[in-house]
Amino acid sequence: MRYGVNLLNFGSGTTPESLVRQATDARDLGFTFAMISDHIAVTPDVHAVYPAPFYDQFVLAAHLAGRVPGLTLGTTITVIPYRHPLQTARLAANLDQLTDGGFILGAGVGWSAAEYRTLGVPFEERGAITDEYLAAIRAAWTEDPCSFEGRYVSFEGVRTAPAPATRPHLPVWVGGDSPAALRRAARLGEGWHPFRPTLAALREKLPRLAAEADRAGRPVPQFTPRIQLAVGAALPDTADRPLGHGSLDQVRADVAALEELGATHLLFDTYPGDPAARGSADDDRRVWELLRDKVLGDVGR
Repeated sequence: MRYGVNLLNFGSGTTPESLVRQATDARDLGFTFAMISDHIAVTPDVHAVYPAPFYDQFVLAAHLAGRVPGLTLGTTITVIPYRHPLQTARLAANLDQLTDGGFILGAGVGWSAAEYRTLGVPFEERGAITDEYLAAIRAAWTEDPCSFEGRYVSFEGVRTAPAPATRPHLPVWVGGDSPAALRRAARLGEGWHPFRPTLAALREKLPRLAAEADRAGRPVPQFTPRIQLAVGAALPDTADRPLGHGSLDQVRADVAALEELGATHLLFDTYPGDPAARGSADDDRRVWELLRDKVLGDVGR
């Protein structure tokens, strides 16, 4: 299992220097990949949870690619309906070419109805748009020239080079844990990327993912979860305890359980979900060091 960290690209105190430092710390501590979140319009509901300044995930990934070699970079997640699929395909393919560790496209539908309205995208159709755009993105990565005909987007004879360096194309990790997200991951993803899961939910949903992949005639996507870290006192081991919450012993057991369930990658997120409770880059490094020394051992294995 490979271990990575979520880079916090938003909020007070976040600067280009702090972001390079976070990525450098992650690499130097042995983590092999780092991922970046997505918002375009920081509407009031977004600002309450992910406050400005908010650095664009693709621009930031390009910035880090030239300054912190040795990391695989990615997005957790890209809200697919926010951008034309040819733009997303080109951005991701370019980054896969320019980043020596490669690039991972995390893909999802997002949650802010206000942000959708601001961008002029129908919130109620976000699932159908995401499915169609992902199909168009995959076509753009593998066909040159590329033509695509859909309900929401159509194009013909578009040149798409450069193709991704990763063949046949870079991996797509589909976020979400709804029935629609599981179907989307099975049909259109190389990985399933749930956030803040519980062990009980995973034991229920991983077999559903395998069944959806079988129906789609595709290999079962890799299991690539993202867990929120909240290390402190031991918590009751109830069915609703999120993985990553509790004592070091509990976190250690959570990591072992995820490996037993077949996780190939595990992304650690230090953001508590409340801007007022967020730590600094120094605090994040201390948490990552604690993980390395007390939970993971040789994280770069």
